[in-house]
Amino acid sequence: MGAFGEGEGELVTLHYPKPLPMRLDRWLVSQRPEQSRARIQKFIDAGYVRVNGVTGRAKTPLRTDDTVELWMPPPEPLPYLVPQPMALDVLFEDEHLIVINKPAGLTVHPAPGNKDGTLVNGLLHHCPDLPGIGGEMRPGIVHRLDKDTTGCIVVAKSQEALVKLQVQIQQRIASREYLAVVHGRPAAESGTIVAAIGRHPVDRKKYAVVTDATGRHACTHWRLIEPLGDYALLRFKLDTGRTHQIRVHCAHTGHPIVGDATYGRCRKLPVALSGQALHAVRLALDHPISGERLVCEAPLPEVFETLLLALRRRSS
Repeated sequence: MGAFGEGEGELVTLHYPKPLPMRLDRWLVSQRPEQSRARIQKFIDAGYVRVNGVTGRAKTPLRTDDTVELWMPPPEPLPYLVPQPMALDVLFEDEHLIVINKPAGLTVHPAPGNKDGTLVNGLLHHCPDLPGIGGEMRPGIVHRLDKDTTGCIVVAKSQEALVKLQVQIQQRIASREYLAVVHGRPAAESGTIVAAIGRHPVDRKKYAVVTDATGRHACTHWRLIEPLGDYALLRFKLDTGRTHQIRVHCAHTGHPIVGDATYGRCRKLPVALSGQALHAVRLALDHPISGERLVCEAPLPEVFETLLLALRRRSS
């Protein structure tokens, strides 16, 4: 990256309006939802954020009427972020967004250890105008699904749609519902799990329920759909979207999701699963341009249906 404001990019000037101080990094993340938290941090570390003309730091406290200048150079190109032909199960598509029924085993976006064969690679082939929307490795991605979680995922096809959809996720205007088969049967018919989620204190590749001081607020609503003997089919609705949220919350309550090798129990099942039996069954949102309510539902994968049939036979 070059000097502040040098070369191609976007210079944004903001004014802090609140009466109470707030950290620079946290406020910028709230003001620029189209940018990831990590990317905002990179801008600050590179000296591309100034407060009243002085280079800011992440912990710089903002006070009423402070002027914040944010210089955003264009995303750095990644040589392995290339279009790849891929069969996509499209639930809805127009010029502004696309909703996909994601299969199990498909990673959403590239990472250092998984550089191709992702949903983003397939989307870049399907949507030629997608590059440059929303950052380096996640063009158009509004929210994530884990590799082995199936079902509805929405992807923006323009910067305007991306920003508006991310705001809907944050403000709970968009509704995301999931189905999962869990071990055991909850004592109640429905409930709400409110428990902060953060990195596991020992295994940094995992997440766990932690204290409010070290984790991020997470809220999951659930209700029992069908008891299945030693198992149960539950439906979930998210208020927040933390990494592995449903999986971690289920494990925390003593009812881990069937097939979850990371947070679940190793138990022989009547059906061979490639991962957790978790499916994003319904996605509802306001269209970012027209404002009309859009509701998409993804049918259960065949292996999920087979699991339910096998458990019903066993429980009866």
